[in-house]
Amino acid sequence: MVNSLNNNTLLKALFVICLLLVFKGNGQVDYRRFVDSANNHIDESSLKALQFLDSIPEPVEKHIEGKLGEYYSNKALIYDDFNEYSKIYQSYILALKYADKEESYFIAGETCVNLFSILSHSKKDSIANIYLEKAKKYYELDGFEYGDFEIELSKAYDAVVKGYHKRSNGLIFKRLEDYKKVVDKDAYYYMFALHLITSNYLYIEDLENAHKYFSKFKILKANNTVAAFNYYSFEATLKANFAEVHFKKKQLDSSKYYLKEAKKRRKFMESETLKDYYTLNVDVLLEEKEIESARLYLDSLKIFQRKLLNSVIDTGNDINVELLNTEHELGEVTKERTFFGYFGIILLSTLLAVSLIYFIFYYKQRVKLSKLDIQNKNLTHLKTNHEKLTAKVQGLEDYITTLKGKVKYISSINDVDTQKDMIKDFYKNLHLGSSTILEESNSHFDLVNDFNISFFNKLKNLYPKLNDSEIIICYYIYIGFKNKEIALFLNTSVRAIESKRYRITKKIDFDKQEMTLVDFLKNTFIDE
Repeated sequence: MVNSLNNNTLLKALFVICLLLVFKGNGQVDYRRFVDSANNHIDESSLKALQFLDSIPEPVEKHIEGKLGEYYSNKALIYDDFNEYSKIYQSYILALKYADKEESYFIAGETCVNLFSILSHSKKDSIANIYLEKAKKYYELDGFEYGDFEIELSKAYDAVVKGYHKRSNGLIFKRLEDYKKVVDKDAYYYMFALHLITSNYLYIEDLENAHKYFSKFKILKANNTVAAFNYYSFEATLKANFAEVHFKKKQLDSSKYYLKEAKKRRKFMESETLKDYYTLNVDVLLEEKEIESARLYLDSLKIFQRKLLNSVIDTGNDINVELLNTEHELGEVTKERTFFGYFGIILLSTLLAVSLIYFIFYYKQRVKLSKLDIQNKNLTHLKTNHEKLTAKVQGLEDYITTLKGKVKYISSINDVDTQKDMIKDFYKNLHLGSSTILEESNSHFDLVNDFNISFFNKLKNLYPKLNDSEIIICYYIYIGFKNKEIALFLNTSVRAIESKRYRITKKIDFDKQEMTLVDFLKNTFIDE
């Protein structure tokens, strides 16, 4: 165990040193780029995003001015993924404080919606509603087109959590057609609405309507504005819920079918869904007297329980220290500090109660299975996977070397049109060949920068407020790519590109009445 801790410490140190060497190349370290890097990785790996954020020296306020709201917002998302409940609320409070100061109104609006959910679930409705009103104000200041959708769906989801399923559907049906109208621009809201409607019908065991809206939900899988992770996560939850309803109705074949379907999306399940999935599998197998198979799922449930219990213990140990730190940082009024103290006590009590329930449940399941012994772990599968991974890594290293050679060749082409066509072909081959190529030491900025170094240097000098991702987008616009193509290159949504173009226009501050952003870049960099 000591060797493992030493190895983790060494790896983290090497990670920080590599980051410093990369960013030091252009002079003084700009730690705000660490926030951008964390933001780019947070969807795929919370741990990697946390490494970037933890690499920023303390006090962070002195090193990432203008990025503090985004920093603490990302921290909250990471803590949520790690189930560190006491830190989620604190991070959102800090995110709101700094986002408001930095006039990052979109982040402030998102943060207020999340605070509404946390406080509403804690039965602090009066305070929660204040944050929902603040969210509306911030979205209006930002000019966010779908701010009212975010707020309405937050209310509907809150009703689900509180068990008011018919009320939740009533709220959604009032705006369902509005969500559907924007499905070509951003299908997330329509998808989330259908997910909630289907869930609500399942909770009241109305299978006919549940299947009706689940069918509409599945159509959105092909929509290119839907993030795959969001779709699969919702799909896994719904299939697990279908399995539970059929089990309650003693329809074991149907229940087993949906459990089998849910298993395909197990890696996308949230912790609560995963716990229910394991539990239902145990119940179904016990009902069919399949003791050995049930034991395997029970062991999986035990591992899940241990992870959650460790999180509970760590969170409980940190609560008092975190409360004091938050009180010192924010200087909250006495009423809010009192609420926060009660919040910590209630949270700790709830977590301990949940851990006790898990322990009792596990003990009863062990009795049902006649006190089966725990078998030794089978390492053959891990060994095989390790050998395959070693071969795959070697292949990726060779692939990266080939791509670097292609980049150098493209950078030597002087004709802009020819270079544009070659870049398109390069990205098509890149996306077909490997989606992990940019996981190595070169960032997207470093790779694309080689195409036209003088353009990047000139744009950075003229408009230092632009970050790396915005500079990359400017270059793609300059050479004639469309939003959809840029979104494909950067592995993001068209809506995200449109939002960044709006921010770029504000930062460059040219005469928008006389010319477009494309015309401005063409005129400014005519010799590049």
